Amino acid sequence: MIRVEQLGKTFPAKQVKRITLPFGRQAPAAQNIVALNNVSFTLNDGEITGLLGLNGAGKSTLMRLIYGLLQPTSGEVWMNDVSVSGNPNLARQHLGVLPDDTGLYKRLSARENIRYFGELQGIAGAELDQRIDKLIGWLGMESIADRRADGFSLGERMKTALARAIVHQPQHILLDEPTNGLDVITTRAVRHLLHELKAEGRCVIFSSHLMHEVSGLCDRIIVIHKGDILADGNLEAIKAAGKAENLEDAFVNLVSAGASTENNHA
Repeated sequence: MIRVEQLGKTFPAKQVKRITLPFGRQAPAAQNIVALNNVSFTLNDGEITGLLGLNGAGKSTLMRLIYGLLQPTSGEVWMNDVSVSGNPNLARQHLGVLPDDTGLYKRLSARENIRYFGELQGIAGAELDQRIDKLIGWLGMESIADRRADGFSLGERMKTALARAIVHQPQHILLDEPTNGLDVITTRAVRHLLHELKAEGRCVIFSSHLMHEVSGLCDRIIVIHKGDILADGNLEAIKAAGKAENLEDAFVNLVSAGASTENNHA
């Protein structure tokens, strides 16, 4: 499992020259940015969790903290019993990550991109060939498998990056906006893969702001807004918390209530 314990992340304000206003007054100093505020939850195996929030809610920051790209200001992430900040390389052995930038090697084919990452994880020979062929079949990549990645469409890049992220069969899979901007066929392929991973007992978490995607795929939904968790539970629990009949209305109600609370405290 993945345990997130009292996780906080604050980014320092950008240092700029202070402006002197008329009558000798100073313009107010820029404030530090609180991206996450003491967030805690546990992610279980065999479960798909959707991290739902507006742009700037803290989704990507939370994902980057979980896979060790950022260091927390406070709190800790545990990958099984391994501290991500204390032993990031060991923790990452249990992780497959699809970040917001696919970053493919354009001179390599899709198959070669996947193979390269498999070899980095210590897999080789017939075992690696079988895993690559299985992923190519799952994601419907037969027509692009041996084409160079230079010139791939967004959907083709996403499929390749996703296969590359999970070729080593990690127990925990983190996906940052995995279907954003994809066509219908590619989105269906990604959904199929996520269901296959769940059936194998993997722990899957993906961030999104697409209501239909989250409601259709997830066993559990975490609503995050301005660094705080507003609700956490299955679809029915989120609708109940947001006092609405559908996820979109529940989300809007939760975010609006969170904004009202924030203004009252200001």
